[in-house]
Amino acid sequence: MTLTYDIDKFHRQLVEHGLILPTQVKGAYGRGAVFEDIVRRFDDLVARIAAPDGAEQLSFPPILPRALVEKVGYLDNFPQLAGSVHSFAGNDAKARELSAHVNGGQRWEHLLDPTEVMLTPAACYPVYPNFSGLLPGGGRLITVLGWVFRHEPSDEPTRLQSFRMREFIRMGKPDEVLAWRDNWLQRGLDLLRGLDLPVQSDVASDPFFGRAGKMMAAQQVDQRLKFEIVVPIISLEKPTAICSFNWHQDHFSSKFGIRSSDDSIAHTACLGFGMERVTLALIKTHGFDPASWPDSVRRQLWP
Repeated sequence: MTLTYDIDKFHRQLVEHGLILPTQVKGAYGRGAVFEDIVRRFDDLVARIAAPDGAEQLSFPPILPRALVEKVGYLDNFPQLAGSVHSFAGNDAKARELSAHVNGGQRWEHLLDPTEVMLTPAACYPVYPNFSGLLPGGGRLITVLGWVFRHEPSDEPTRLQSFRMREFIRMGKPDEVLAWRDNWLQRGLDLLRGLDLPVQSDVASDPFFGRAGKMMAAQQVDQRLKFEIVVPIISLEKPTAICSFNWHQDHFSSKFGIRSSDDSIAHTACLGFGMERVTLALIKTHGFDPASWPDSVRRQLWP
C-alpha cells in the first residue's frame, strides 16, 4: 500500500471512521471507542515490555501548583505553551457583571482571577518534588500516565492541545541515568518497529521561546540531551515525533534536592510515549480498521 500525506484528508477520514470527534476548538478533538481501545492496547504492550524494570506506578491530576511551574522554569523557557487556570472570586455585583458580559457577547476574562493551579505541561513534573532527599542505592524508577497541555491550536491531527503521555522517569547517578536513557532509546525503537512502524531516531531540541531559546536549543542538540523517535504521519519529509528521551542532568534534582545514595546531586531522565500520536501512527500505517491490521501487529496489541 502506497501512503499519501494529505493533512486535511487524513483528518476527514479519521472523523468519517468515528476515530476522532471534532469540537469547536482546534487541537481538542474527542476520541472514539476504537481509538481509545488502540491507546489502551498500546499502553498495555508498553507495560508488559517494561514490567521487568519494576517501575513504581504513580498517578497525578492534569493540574499542578502554579508555584511548581514557576520553580522548574517553564515560564522562562516555554511561556507560549503554558495554560493557566482562572476562576471567579467576586461578589454578587461582579457576578451580575460577568453574566451581563457573557450574555451580551462581550469579553469577560478580565473578571476572573488566577488560581493556585496550572494545566500540567509535562507528565513528569509532579514527580520530582516527591523525591527530595536521598535516593536508595541504584536510584528510583517511576512511571506515570498523564494528561498534558500545550497551547498549540492546530487543525493538524497529531498536534493537540491536550494529550496523554506514558512516561518513565529515572533518578540516580549520572552514569546510571544516561545508560538507562540510551538503553531505552533502542528498546523504544525495537518496540515500535515490532509494530511495523517505519520509525527512526534522531537528536532533537525542545521548542524554547525567543532569541535566547534558539541558543538553548542549539546547546541541547550539541550536548545530545534529547532524542526523538519519529515516523511519517502527516508528512514524509517532516516525520512526527511519537516518543522522546530527555536527559535533564541536574536541572530538576538541584531544584528539589534529589541526591544519590552517596549524597551527590542526582541526575534525572525521562522517556515518554505520546499515546495519541502512536495511535495515529498505527492508523496511518495500517489503516482505519484495526481488524484488518497485519496479524503480527494484532498479536502484540490484542494478545
